[in-house]
Amino acid sequence: MDSIKVLRGSENLRLCWLLGSQAIALSLLFGSDAVAETCLAPQRPFVPSDPQAAREYADVIRSDFEFYIRDVQGYFRCLEDERARAFEEAREVSEEFGRFLETVGP
Repeated sequence: MDSIKVLRGSENLRLCWLLGSQAIALSLLFGSDAVAETCLAPQRPFVPSDPQAAREYADVIRSDFEFYIRDVQGYFRCLEDERARAFEEAREVSEEFGRFLETVGP
């Protein structure tokens, strides 16, 4: 008798997992247009304090600086895009709130 309960319990668990995974898949597929972007700042280039090491690895360090400058520009664009998205979302939410207040009253 206990084995039947365990079997039924595992079937319920499998069903819950299946439904949960379908819900996640659908939310990813039909998710909101207002999805916040994660802007990751690039890491600062490392410059060794030892002048000899800096000269020895000058090409690598120079390349790191060039990559940083390129990546930080992309980071700034990402921040600006996210700011614009959040501003638009806040405007829409404010309008929705106004309509809500008109519906329910003060």
